Order: sequence, then C-alpha cells, then structure tokens
Amino acid sequence: MKEYLDQGAKDTRSGFGAGLVELGRNNPKVVTLCADLIGSLKMGDFQKEFPDRFFQVGIAEANMIGIAAGLTIGDKIPFTGTFANFSTGRVYDQIRQSVAYSGKNVKICASHSGLTLGEDGATHQILEDIGLMKMLPGMTVINTCDYNQTKAATLAIADYEGPVYLRFGRPKVPNFTPVDQNFEIGKAVVLSEGTDVSIIATGHLVWKALEAAKALEEKGISAEVVNVHTIKPLDDKTILASAKKTGCVVTAEEHQAYGGLGESVSGLLAREFPAPQEYVAVMDSFGESGTPEQLLEKYGLNAASIIASAEKAIKRKS
Repeated sequence: MKEYLDQGAKDTRSGFGAGLVELGRNNPKVVTLCADLIGSLKMGDFQKEFPDRFFQVGIAEANMIGIAAGLTIGDKIPFTGTFANFSTGRVYDQIRQSVAYSGKNVKICASHSGLTLGEDGATHQILEDIGLMKMLPGMTVINTCDYNQTKAATLAIADYEGPVYLRFGRPKVPNFTPVDQNFEIGKAVVLSEGTDVSIIATGHLVWKALEAAKALEEKGISAEVVNVHTIKPLDDKTILASAKKTGCVVTAEEHQAYGGLGESVSGLLAREFPAPQEYVAVMDSFGESGTPEQLLEKYGLNAASIIASAEKAIKRKS
C-alpha cells in the first residue's frame, strides 16, 4: 500500500486559522464572526490583521448566525466560529431559517467536534452535528482530516456560493496530506488502493484507517482507503467504484452511527450496489470526560476496531 508520512502532529483548528488569514489577504469580501472563543478557534491572527472585518459577538451564537446571514446581503462572505455543539445544536433554528432556507452564503465553521474535545465531557462533545447539518436542503457538509486539508478546505469554501458547514477539531493529529493540495468540494480521495475491503473514512479517523490498512496488509488483506472529506454532496462515483472492486465496506467516523457518513454510504449501497458494510462509529451513546486517546479507544474509534470490522465485512462477503 502507499505510505504516507506524518509531517508532524498539528491541530486541525490551526489549519482553519491559517486559512482565514490567507483569505483575509486575498479576498476583501471575507469577514469573520466569533462567539467569544477567539483563541479556541484560532481566529486571533485574523482579528489582529483585519480588525474592521472581525466581529466579536460574545456568547450569543443565535445572534451570530443572524448577523452572518445579514452580512451576505451586503455581498460579504461571513465565516462564523465557535464549538461544534454551539455551531449546530444551539442555533439549529437560526441556521435552518436564516441560512439554509434563505440560501445565504454563510460558512459555519465548527471546532472541538466529536469525542476528541476530551475532558470537557458529554455536554460539549456533539456527535450528531453531521446528521443535523446534512439534512438541511442545500447545506454542504465538510469534515477534514488534518491541518493541511483544513486550511485547503477553508480557502475552497470561500469560492463556493452557498451555505457550508466546516467541521474540525481541537487535538493535534498527524498531518499527512499535501501542503499544496487542490481541495475539491464533493470529491473523495483514494489514499491507498486495495482489492479485499474498502475503508471509507472521514475526519480524525482517516489516519486511523491508514494505520489499519497497513496492519491488514501484514495479514495478507488488501484494503482500499478512501478519504471522504465532503459528507454532502457525497462522492457516489468514487465510493461505488471502490465498493464494486472490493465487495465490502467499512465506514469510520467520529460521530454517531445514526446520521453520519456511514448512514449516507449505506443508503448509497442500498440503492446502487448492496454489499456488506460495518460501522466504526459511536453507537447511540453520549460521550464522557477523558483524554482524546482514552475516549477513542473506549468507544472503538481506532485502528483496532477498523481492523476487526474489515475482517468481519470480508467474512460476510464470502
């Protein structure tokens, strides 16, 4: 299988911050709004360099979404920033009515998603956000895997006309995708080709999928790894081509099994190519306090679980 070099662990939220600054220098239409979490969202550099294009709205997330929607009327491209829990669950009505239904060009950018928020616990570890956002008509949903990809996605969504939900995280994770990558919304990336099982992964679990594929190779199992950074619109063509080649699928995500990537893939397979599928996801449970690695291990969001799921999917195929 193709080898990927970890260029050094970085947090994906810093990729977002770096992307914002670059956008600020190249696109005067870009403005940012933050709900009292400048440091956590890495928006400080943008604030310092472009103070007239930065709006600190305080702990008033619903108001932030309303302001962002209004700014689009003046031909601005607003990027909102707060934790994923507050970016979606707390303001779902405002997003539905003022952004999605109205088709406003707002970029809803959410850090501290999933279990890897860690010690802050279940009240902050939203695991339903992808499902909430992908159900909104016209909403594009992106979940990036590392620093470089998050920066590239931040740049790409500024050029995209329409509402976007961009999801990233707090912990430092391996940074392995190309610095100069061309981020294409709605286009999955085949990281490693294989013939026995397709591992369809998103976000922080993409690196875990690569680790699993390497271990499976040592067992004589050829795994294809597909990085699905865009949950909606889903790259049906790439996923179906992989599934038809291998005959079985494992989906891996830091999200509830209900409503996430796995459910989108299973719907596609049911319509186009029924094949065995195993889920690596949180199974109808809230999170809890702990370090990111402790939580990923406890809830089975790791390479070992992907390996076990791949072996199970292959047995079901045969």
